[in-house]
Amino acid sequence: MSTQSHRTRWNWSPVFFVGPFLLLFSVFVVWPLISSLILAFQQTYGPGTTIWVGFRNFSYLVSDVHFWTAVSNTAIFTLGSLFIQLPVSLGLALLLNHPKLVGRSWLRLIFFSPSLVGLPFVAILFSPIFEKRIGLLNVALHALTGGWWNPEFAWLQEYVMPALILAALWIYAGFNMIYFLAALQNVPKELTEAAEMDGCNAWGRFWHVILPEIRPVAGFVTLLSVIASFQIFELSLLLLNNIGGESDRGLTIVMYLYQTGFITGDLGYASAVGWVLAMVLMAITLLHRKITKAFDED
Repeated sequence: MSTQSHRTRWNWSPVFFVGPFLLLFSVFVVWPLISSLILAFQQTYGPGTTIWVGFRNFSYLVSDVHFWTAVSNTAIFTLGSLFIQLPVSLGLALLLNHPKLVGRSWLRLIFFSPSLVGLPFVAILFSPIFEKRIGLLNVALHALTGGWWNPEFAWLQEYVMPALILAALWIYAGFNMIYFLAALQNVPKELTEAAEMDGCNAWGRFWHVILPEIRPVAGFVTLLSVIASFQIFELSLLLLNNIGGESDRGLTIVMYLYQTGFITGDLGYASAVGWVLAMVLMAITLLHRKITKAFDED
């Protein structure tokens, strides 16, 4: 009997399928992340001059007034998204989920369509709406309140964050509504009918039956809203003409990162701001996961 050596043949098929993705992922994700992490420990004066400063960028963040102003503004915008935008989205979803509502398809299209508009167009659209005296919002509020509302109300000068919250509400309320509507349509009708037979009113059915059923989707939408709110950039940048408004009232974290890195030219400090933001978002994600796990165990 002739002996035959068994050689393991390497299967190259997975390499050909996964290789292009790994190459692109390494070039456009892994390498920029590593480069930005290295930059966070340097101080740059344009692209050609860098000085290694260690943790000095991060220590300077602690006492940077502009950074904490940006953090405060971003936190206010995030709270507005959570406590105004999400309840409005849920309310619209509950409205569209009503079986006796006429024209649900058209209303769903109308509510969702603002999320299809690009942010530059939204900024162009809302800039004249928020103008003093001639702005559509001030004119409408002045007429609706019988002249009580001051038409000189300075939305884009002194009340920048409420203006940004209203603009974001118009854009994203319909987008989040789709998630809530999908969750509501998956609530078993037997549960709501049983609660109704037990004498539970509409609020009781919502609180004790519907809300526990849609809780996973609500948690997911909440996490998405928080992450997106902390990264607000285009809307505030374009609506405020590349500045943070008067006294930095509209300055956000990502806008401050942009101004520091691409206007001032200190890419190292901008990278430090970016990594702090990334760590905060990672902590929020882990906290959300922990809370969700605790609710699931209960």
